[in-house]
Amino acid sequence: AAVLFGAMTVTFAVGLSSSLNEVLSARNHDVADVTVGVSGQRQGPPGGAPGAGPDGERPPAPDPAAVAAAIEALPGTERYYGSATAEATVAEANGSTRITAFSGDASWGGYRMVSGRWFDAAAEAVVPTQFLAATGTAVTLHALGSAVTVRVVGEVLDPRMDGMLVYTDAAPLKRAVPDLPVTGHHIAVSSGTDVGGYVKELNSALEPLGVTAQGREAADGGEVILVLNALTAILTLMLVAVAGLGVLGGVVLDTVERVRDLGVYKALGMTPRQIVAMVLTSVALPGLAGGALGVPAGVALHAMVMPAMGHSAGLRLPDSVIAVHGTSELLALGLGGVLIAVLGAPPPAGWAARTRTVTALRTE
Repeated sequence: AAVLFGAMTVTFAVGLSSSLNEVLSARNHDVADVTVGVSGQRQGPPGGAPGAGPDGERPPAPDPAAVAAAIEALPGTERYYGSATAEATVAEANGSTRITAFSGDASWGGYRMVSGRWFDAAAEAVVPTQFLAATGTAVTLHALGSAVTVRVVGEVLDPRMDGMLVYTDAAPLKRAVPDLPVTGHHIAVSSGTDVGGYVKELNSALEPLGVTAQGREAADGGEVILVLNALTAILTLMLVAVAGLGVLGGVVLDTVERVRDLGVYKALGMTPRQIVAMVLTSVALPGLAGGALGVPAGVALHAMVMPAMGHSAGLRLPDSVIAVHGTSELLALGLGGVLIAVLGAPPPAGWAARTRTVTALRTE
């Protein structure tokens, strides 16, 4: 029972960590190797307006077409897309809705589909699962006095802004907002390309335009994931320790009950090392059985808890967030049951090996 509990809780903790990592990755939704922010702001002298030059005037925003040309001309560029954002209102919702419009194919950009498909036409869009409009319905977006109607063809996992987000093609939005600026470029480099060298060369080409490229490591802010993984590791070690203590208590009781038998074995010539091996071997099979039962129980618990957690946050989670246990990982967790059992057995095994034969034989 102790091993089963330990294997189940460790399996659940590992799955929970992996699922939360998937949710954080879906929230960042950018698997691009390199990103370029087109902010159009340069630092002027002290006391000047932000982004102002020496004469106090704001420099012009970089030309997105020039940035795109620099990206396309650089060897190692496999594919890229641009993104722009605008605020709009939707008749079915109060408050504003943020529209992200893409120039180019952004289907590879890391957006986790929950249902439907990624848009492939100018009048289509995808929305978060908690958005008010379901797949197949039409949504009218009002931006700067103009109306743009798009049809929702899919839902993605995105917990930001309470789901008031719309992802669509830039073409229909530019009809309503002709001067819509591209605010970012997302680049995937070809296989074998050194990302650091690519970023350095791209920055040399972008320097006259006043924008900077950066690799994914600098852009994705993985500190939260590192902290989450550290907390999960600590929790897992605590659970293993608790399970090991449970095994320790059971083996101590079993060893005390069998102390006279151990005395007989020692009188017949069993060495202390063989006594230790016998006690450790006696817990291996229960450890294997506990792991074999505990791992499926942990997977089932995880599959039940994760959708409930998502539902409480108004999210529907895709299968990639729930089915996170790989075959090799499950086998390792199953064998971890033996490890938990063996961790709790050495103290009583050592006590049994040190017990004098006469003392053991006198014990009833």
